[in-house]
Amino acid sequence: MTEAAEFDLAVVGAGIVGLSCALAAVRRGLRVVVLERGARAQGASVRNFGFITVTGQDRDTVWPRARRSREVWHEVAAAAGVPVVQEGLWVAAQRPEAAAVLEAFLRTEMAEGCRLLTRSEALSRCPQLQTRGLEAVLLSAHELRVESRTALPAIAGWLAETWGVTFRWETVVHAIDAPRLATSRGTLRAPLVVVCPGDDLSTLFPERLASLGRCKLQMLRLESPGFTLPGTVLSDLSLLRYGGFAKLQEAVALKRRLETEQATQLRHGIHLIVAQAADGSLVVGDSHDYEAPDAPFASEALYALMLDEYRAVTGRAPPPVRERWTGTYAVASDRAFLVEAPSPGVRLVLVTSGVGASTGFALGEDVVRELLD
Repeated sequence: MTEAAEFDLAVVGAGIVGLSCALAAVRRGLRVVVLERGARAQGASVRNFGFITVTGQDRDTVWPRARRSREVWHEVAAAAGVPVVQEGLWVAAQRPEAAAVLEAFLRTEMAEGCRLLTRSEALSRCPQLQTRGLEAVLLSAHELRVESRTALPAIAGWLAETWGVTFRWETVVHAIDAPRLATSRGTLRAPLVVVCPGDDLSTLFPERLASLGRCKLQMLRLESPGFTLPGTVLSDLSLLRYGGFAKLQEAVALKRRLETEQATQLRHGIHLIVAQAADGSLVVGDSHDYEAPDAPFASEALYALMLDEYRAVTGRAPPPVRERWTGTYAVASDRAFLVEAPSPGVRLVLVTSGVGASTGFALGEDVVRELLD
């Protein structure tokens, strides 16, 4: 690149938030360049479930963006050739206290399009899930899932081929003094810049990110169980991790019981998500480690706890493990998103709650709107 490389907007980071900002900008007619330090996106955006979750998201901070992002996901998936491999959500309540949380949720405006199934209704829909303690199931049709590892490259390719977005892979941005960006491959100019660093809290604007931490996840993929799940499956532990459920008064009793029965799982941030791929394999997780997020080591004991929860919810022994991996993302104790203006024309944007896939497209629209309007 040379000084002659000029664009209307430069996006730093090709994860889901960066791609979302690029899409929102080209839809507004801007010339966009995306700069990514890796040969492809390799962070949380491709290490997660690819699970676009609406039901149960925090009412005030996440739910509105999740609803809008789901709409955009349907548009983008169809246009970019990204298969939607699973739709729907199946929250299996194993305890009366969890069923009470689901019943309370149904009385809120967030439950539109959801219904509560009795045990017998649930087993008639999916007799393979033989959970002994099943009390009720919350069924939602809002959720969808893509394979993150293939979806992100497909969206980047579509943005390049259809929308003319320029991608500079393996390019590190060292400094930003808009309209000038100094990179490992030369200099370019763009009067508007959006920095989407994921969990890189030290390269650009570290002083703005000093209050953030990082979280490490453990996940695994199991071979096909031999049947099709009715949707992505969540358990009682999940109800304490999603604000739309956890902030209900009824969640207090559930938390008290889980603190007695599953204190270890709560301490390690374990809750069950079981998502099915097109080949029938199951993506299962996850745990949340805030104390040693940079340690490169995974705990087999935590994987065992996840598989125990799988047994409890499905009533079946887990299929063989195909692969294990870890991921990290940035976290904040007081917010789900960080959007700041470190200098004129520049926005620093992070999802600090692990909901990038669920909210990224709406967040990108909001950021670009703020820059232009």
